[in-house]
Amino acid sequence: MSSQVIKTTEELVLPILEKKNLELVDIEYVKEGKNRFLRVYIDKNGGVDISECGEVSEELSEKLDETDPISEAYFLEVSSPGVERPLKSKEDFEKHINSNIYVKLYEPVDGEKSYEGVLKRFVDDVLTIEYKVKTRKLTVEIPYSKIAKARLAVTF
Repeated sequence: MSSQVIKTTEELVLPILEKKNLELVDIEYVKEGKNRFLRVYIDKNGGVDISECGEVSEELSEKLDETDPISEAYFLEVSSPGVERPLKSKEDFEKHINSNIYVKLYEPVDGEKSYEGVLKRFVDDVLTIEYKVKTRKLTVEIPYSKIAKARLAVTF
């Protein structure tokens, strides 16, 4: 059921976001405790502000009320993905060359199941990440198909 809710929500929200020059980052439909949450994460270059999130929330809420794809009670949340936004698509990786990222893998590459470092290249579905081990800089090439999860990573 949750995959259908996500698909329907995506179909409803994309025209709203396109009109406002915003990007859909992710949609989650989850149960936390007794409550269900439909979370829509949006972004644009320079980030989104609270008024943009509010406008999208109002318009999406109207569309959801019209189509009524969710039979149970839920909370709708529209927000920015934050500074450690998920990287969900190949386009996300292409846009974030030279950014610090964290990737978790389905299976080990060079003996490791996760890496954090600077995304140097994304060519032919292979990421090249430069990372540090103590004071040494190393690189690893990771096939896109081996990535379970990825996100931007904040550095201090």
